[in-house]
Amino acid sequence: MNAFREIKPVELPNCKLVKGIESGSEDLEVLHNGLAFISTGLKYPGIKVFEPDKPGKILLMDLNEEDPTVLELRITGSNFDLSSFNPHGISTFTDEDNTVYLLVVSHPDLKSTVELFKFQEEEKTLLHLKTIKHKLLPKINDIVAVGPEHFYATNDHYFVDTYLTFWEMYLGLAWSYAVYYSPNEVQVMASGFDFANGINISPDGKYVYIAESMAHKIHVYEKHANWTLTPLKSLDFDTIVDNISVDPVTGDLWIGCHPNGMKVFFYDPENPPGSEVLRIQNILTEEPKVTVVYADNGTVLQASTTASVYKGKLLIGTVFHRALYCEL
Repeated sequence: MNAFREIKPVELPNCKLVKGIESGSEDLEVLHNGLAFISTGLKYPGIKVFEPDKPGKILLMDLNEEDPTVLELRITGSNFDLSSFNPHGISTFTDEDNTVYLLVVSHPDLKSTVELFKFQEEEKTLLHLKTIKHKLLPKINDIVAVGPEHFYATNDHYFVDTYLTFWEMYLGLAWSYAVYYSPNEVQVMASGFDFANGINISPDGKYVYIAESMAHKIHVYEKHANWTLTPLKSLDFDTIVDNISVDPVTGDLWIGCHPNGMKVFFYDPENPPGSEVLRIQNILTEEPKVTVVYADNGTVLQASTTASVYKGKLLIGTVFHRALYCEL
């Protein structure tokens, strides 16, 4: 878990902490028009929580603004329990009529669901449409939507019980897996992971990327017409890889990472976990280019999980801390 790795700082110009984010920004998704959805307030076993008594939220940020701020999206829908909302990974799907659906992994009472919302831009609300549960989705971490109710998802552990998941991780049991879900079919598509984490898809929809956190790997799969996945290659890193964002223009992967992961699970405010952002260019070639774009020892930003680019700007999220907005 890279407990004692020294972090060589890599700074970016004109970085600002985002006002209004104090308890995490674990995952984020940027639409083509520059609107960013951010999940905040995650409560996850073994992870620090700064606001344990408050439910999670989905925030909206317009990256077209000169000095963007965040707005909490009001959730509507008669049967949705706001008090137990505990958002984790998120993904969007834009339909042919430009309807935007937001799919959110949530952990009410430490269980796992996928909450399906319709984004209503004029009202700045999320209309809750459906709660999705399934026996093959017991411990969901991240999700990538390929339709309004169709997605790939990672389960970061095989077990659900907190005691058993501790031993699963401590013993390095590579039992976690990724699933394809549709209303008509649910199937395990890839398995044998030591903590399957971030998942995303290439802009052309031909390849799926999965982060295997404890093995420090990014796996590349070819996606077939029947939604099955064939492994193509893996890349090794010296950091714990978390969420994956894909630049819709270039196809580059942007990875939020934990350079000294032990500090995430054993939090010490005097010696906080650092942050690291990697960019992977030309991942399908024989010689992908990997660049450390940002690195910090926790002085500015603690426990980065995700990073997305939009028009020369970089938005970095964290599991329980702040969010940082930088110029590239």
